[in-house]
Amino acid sequence: MSEHTTDVLVVGSGIAGCAAALGAAREGASVTLVTKTTRPEGASTWWAQGGVAISRDDPEGFKRDILDASSGTANEDAVDVLVENANDVVRNVLVETLDVDFDTGDDAEFDYSREAAHDQRRILHVDASTGKHVHVPFLNYLDAHDRVTIRDDTAALDLVTHEGRVHGAVVEDGDEGEPIFAGATVLATGGIGDLYPRTTNPDGSTGDGIAMAALAGADVADMEYVQFHPTAFDDEAPSAPDSEDTADQSFLLSEAVRGEGALLRNADGERFMPDYHADAELAPRDVVARTVAREREATGEVLLDTSPLDFAAEFPDLLEKCEDRGIDWETGIPVAPAEHFCCGGVAVDDRGNASLDRLYAVGECARTGVHGANRLASTSLLEGLVWGLRAGEDAAGFDPTVVEAPDLLNRDPELPDNFAREKFVRLRRVMDEYVGLERTPDGLGRAHGVLRRLKGEVDAYVRTRTSRSLYELRNASITALLVARAAAENDDSVGCHYLADGEPAQARADD
Repeated sequence: MSEHTTDVLVVGSGIAGCAAALGAAREGASVTLVTKTTRPEGASTWWAQGGVAISRDDPEGFKRDILDASSGTANEDAVDVLVENANDVVRNVLVETLDVDFDTGDDAEFDYSREAAHDQRRILHVDASTGKHVHVPFLNYLDAHDRVTIRDDTAALDLVTHEGRVHGAVVEDGDEGEPIFAGATVLATGGIGDLYPRTTNPDGSTGDGIAMAALAGADVADMEYVQFHPTAFDDEAPSAPDSEDTADQSFLLSEAVRGEGALLRNADGERFMPDYHADAELAPRDVVARTVAREREATGEVLLDTSPLDFAAEFPDLLEKCEDRGIDWETGIPVAPAEHFCCGGVAVDDRGNASLDRLYAVGECARTGVHGANRLASTSLLEGLVWGLRAGEDAAGFDPTVVEAPDLLNRDPELPDNFAREKFVRLRRVMDEYVGLERTPDGLGRAHGVLRRLKGEVDAYVRTRTSRSLYELRNASITALLVARAAAENDDSVGCHYLADGEPAQARADD
């Protein structure tokens, strides 16, 4: 078994992982960045639409909006770190280093947009495709950096630990595991979208960093707070165009569209959000998502009405997506909630330090405390940038130590191709039915039992086989169990964790 050493190992290639690599390299550290993706689209950052919120000249207003969106549950000290660093970090990294061409107005000043639960325009954007305009130049910049090595199509399987300290990770190397020993390790593995049947996340969002950290003994927190975006394209709606490839159609309709005036209407043509919240379409995401789900169930579908704005001129990227899929956007775009963001994760401090020595976590796999029970729109790229840079700077300066690495066995026959797929179907049914937008104590208890049995089944196979799909299934099972367990232990219905009265409509997940 070969081995490799590096000052800082970064696992994940979204904005948080890229920022961590940049921060460590600026401090003179050698950095190895491993990512299981083979192209930029594999990271959630590439898919981010809305933009990057900054403080502008009102950090107190920005802080207030973050706290209000979280229903007062966000950590104020963490929010202070975010808002106080926002302007400088965005200017230094995105504008001056990467030269991101954010949209400007006729006066050549930045064209700030507004999204739900923001009290003013403060969001930098590039049309409705901000993520890829940030992500691609970031990867290109790191590719050219003499202190950074990027290894794509390389999945991290397990952390290497010794006496409470993390010394790197074992990564996939063909049919075996290869240890990469590091002075410090930064997890930036993204979200948990693969745990749900409908998600805005790219394929492969299996909670890898959260699961590996939890298995190693790191603390996790706020796992019950799973945010659903209210306006993903609804490929099951009566007005949706017929297509055999529906999975490709479940794209996100940016919150910025509602920020510019788009309205939500049910199948009867009624605008319903003013009846549920004073901020109507610009209410916090958890409120809008639950309301859209209820109106969709009651009337058959919900449509995003873009007639109050010049949709073609203001959102040409989204217009192109609609036209490519045969969507008649002028009559309304059918939408439905989809899993979007995990507000919890590996518990970290203001520098990304986890509870295990020399382990850091940043981005969506980390719980910084900024989001609390519900994330404010367009803060995810900013949080990944701020915490990634700080974690990378902090992680530099430790020498790698070679210790005994986990011996990942591969002695039993390969599993059938559909093994992981069938287990994922079962897992997603449980999460969708019992641990979704609305939950009940009884439903969460059932979910916990099913998920615990599923994890036990998967563990039995992982002990003797080394394959990426099996480890992803293991990670998803562990993360799903952490979400269900945290939800069952929290009696307070707040933000994304909404406790409804009564049983779920069906009990299909109990099979």
